[in-house]
Amino acid sequence: MAFMFEKLKVYQKAFDFADQVAELTEDFPRGYGFLADQFNRAALSVAANLAEGNGRFTKADRCNFIIIVRGSTQECIPLLELARRRKLLQPDDHSEMRAHLESIAKMISGLINSLDERSN
Repeated sequence: MAFMFEKLKVYQKAFDFADQVAELTEDFPRGYGFLADQFNRAALSVAANLAEGNGRFTKADRCNFIIIVRGSTQECIPLLELARRRKLLQPDDHSEMRAHLESIAKMISGLINSLDERSN
């Protein structure tokens, strides 16, 4: 792995989640392109902003990107729920993806706390 952010467990989980979303949304029926597109963008935003934030020089910039990551993670929740309600996902896929998001959210909170602790 050439880049430091690739070693972060949260990045790896976020990237796996984005890949899972891409795979599952490929089968969304016609008329749900809007949902597939938004879900893919939000999911990829988590990994992409972790990577971009890691490359920033100042702690304030890194914190800003981590806050964006937290928002993108939470954005995935209503998209996931709508896909479930429209029966676009199997119940097992929904449960697995929700658990994946909860794990990512906890890791992001840990990153935010560690950055806060470093400033004290």
